[in-house]
This record gives sequence, structure tokens and C-alpha cells, in this order.
Amino acid sequence: MTVDVRAVTESEYPDWLRALHTGFLRPPVVSDALVADRLPHVDLDRTLAAFDRGRTVATFRSFRQEVSTVGGGSLTADAITQVTVSPTHRRQGLLSRMMSADLAAAKERGDAIATLIAAEYPIYGRYGFGPASWTTEWSVEVARAGLDPRRTGRPEDGGRIELSDGAEIRKIGPEVHRRLAAVRAGVTDRTPRGWDVGTGLGHHLEPWTEPFYAVYRSESGEVEGYAAYTADDKWGDAKQPDNTASVQDLIAVTPAAERALWRYLCSIDWVATVRTGHRAPDDPLPLLLPNPRAARIVTHADMLWVRVLDAVRVLEGRTYPLAESLVLEVRDGDGFAGGRYRLDASPDGAECVRTSAEPADLALDVVELGPLAWGDASAVRLARLGRIEELTRGAAGRAELLFRTPLRPFSPDIF
Repeated sequence: MTVDVRAVTESEYPDWLRALHTGFLRPPVVSDALVADRLPHVDLDRTLAAFDRGRTVATFRSFRQEVSTVGGGSLTADAITQVTVSPTHRRQGLLSRMMSADLAAAKERGDAIATLIAAEYPIYGRYGFGPASWTTEWSVEVARAGLDPRRTGRPEDGGRIELSDGAEIRKIGPEVHRRLAAVRAGVTDRTPRGWDVGTGLGHHLEPWTEPFYAVYRSESGEVEGYAAYTADDKWGDAKQPDNTASVQDLIAVTPAAERALWRYLCSIDWVATVRTGHRAPDDPLPLLLPNPRAARIVTHADMLWVRVLDAVRVLEGRTYPLAESLVLEVRDGDGFAGGRYRLDASPDGAECVRTSAEPADLALDVVELGPLAWGDASAVRLARLGRIEELTRGAAGRAELLFRTPLRPFSPDIF
């Protein structure tokens, strides 16, 4: 029988959740309470499934998202999540059918990009997605960090660290998060429900562990960052504490806040190890330590993947450090963003138009356009890898200076 791909109805949603659990290797049990908790927050028109004889065998969902761009702007994205194919129906083209339908709808809506967090690296390049940000996690062995054993954790700049709770973070967090998006590309917006659940104020069907919250205030009293962290209870031989503090969320919008929060976390009594959670690869933490080798990288991987749907809006939607003109030949097998574009950029703004009268300086696949536009990819490196074709001598070097950013993109949230 033919497998049907379409949006689910309300009555089909419990079976959709069961298939989702199956794909993610969770117990394939769906309670009425889980359905009641999730269904009000799901757009069924954007919740797709593959049906084989009435049973859900693949899942796919998308929702509206805002993503920060270089320079503090933002673009509307088609955020893709909860993608699974049941083990019985792999390699039958079901993901391709759901992806094609969703991207076509996103293009029709006018979304500039599509985004996702890839569970597996090799899957999504064939649909035009490329990794626009990366994440790094460090494990800091505090005893080897070289820190002054008499340290107090108090900031040295006149600011202060205050312990807080989820209710206050729910109030102050969204503004701090918005300020982060103004200084870092790749930040995805957080919904009110996300803030509620993430601070323990929303309904939790699973056991909730209240984290510790530390808020940094500048000397003037302005909130410039906060950290949420948990700690285990582990003791070694001879009654020696061997606890690990695990950062759940750390947002800092000034260098002073970053320095103060990391120093605080590395100064907590009984904490022998600090796990940083997801951080930008250029996070200052290792170099804040007298011995940076005490910060061991335990994860370094791709984070936010971007699929460009509207090349003009993407290239015009960020700032540029210098005046430069480039003609880009973008290849897109699905036809959403393919074409030749002339980009005229300067610190005062950018204009991008389709052109057929001028030869291209660079040719690239749409997979590379997102990472390039978000400032993390090196045009010179991509040219050496053969992923960008330099058609005009020196064009890759010009693109390098034009697109690269001092701060690497940072995407703190998994969705």
C-alpha cells in the first residue's frame, strides 16, 4: 500500500507522539496527560506524518522562529524539529517527502531560512542545510586551574553576584536573552512557554530539579548576565569533596559578566569540576584560567544548521565590516535560492540583487551559503576544500574579509 504523507489531525496526534518516541528510542507509551500538555502548543498544520495503513511511521514538525544575524538583526525561520522515521520504514524516501513539503510551504510563507539541530551529521546536507554555528563544552578541573585558593568568587570590577530563583529569572531572563541576540549571530528566540518550563514555572510531567541561579549585576545595578547550574553530591576517599557543577544555561551580554560568572562557578566550595554546557567555541573561559589546560574539551560539534530559502534577504539581513562587491553563483537543486546575485556591501548597509549581466566571482552550493552568511565559515578554507569555486582571482580572500566576524555565532538552545 502507498504510504501517505500529510498533516496530522487532533485525533491522530497521540499516535504521532508514539511514533516520535519510537524514533527517539524512548518508551513508546503516550499518556493522556502528555497529549494534553503538548497539543495546545503544536501547530497541527505544520505537524506532518507518514501513514502506513493508518499507523504513523514517520514524524516531522516545524514552527516559527527568529534567528539573530550578524550585526543584531533577525530573520524569520522555519524551525524544523522532532524528525523521525520508524525502523520499519527507513530508506523509503519518507523524510525527503516531508522535508520537501515543509520547505515548499516555508518558501510560500516567505520565511527567509529553515533551521534545525541535527541529531546526525550526514543527513541534512542533501536538503541544502549547512552548519552555521558550532558548540563546545569544557570540563574544568578546578584544582589544576591555577586559581588563587583564597579566591571568593566576588567580581573584581565593582559588580556583584546574587543568588536568585526561577521566578526572578523568568522576569529578567528574556531581556538578557534579547541583548545576547543583539551581539551574537545564531541566537534563536525563546518562547514564553520555553521560559516557563525552563525555569520550573511551567507544568512538568517529568521530575524537575531546581537549579541554582546566579545573577551578575554591574556596579550600577544593571543585570548583565546569569547562570543556572546544578551540582551532584559526590565525595571521595578521606572525606574529600569531588562534586561537579553542571551549567544548564549561562547568558552574559558583557565581558565583565562573562568573567564574573565563570570565576564564581570555579570558586564554589566543594566543587572539583565545572561542566560548562553548550558554549560558543570562542568562549573566553579557558583563557580566564591561569592554566587553560585545566579546561578540557569534552564536546565540539555542529549546532545550528541553516538552509537559505531567500538569498537576497539573507545577504541583506546582516552587517559587513568593509565596502566590497561580489557576484555569487548559488547552486540550489531544489530551486529555492539558486541564481546569480550581486552583493554590494559596506558598513552603512548592503544591497543584493539578481543579475545575469555580470560574471560570477564565486560559485557555491546553497549548503555553504548559510554558514558563510552567519560569519562562521571561512571562504578561503571552503575554496581549499573545493566547496567554493573561485572564478575571479582573489575573490575567496575578499569574501573572507567581508563575511567573517570577530565573534563566532552562538546558538545556546536545542529545539
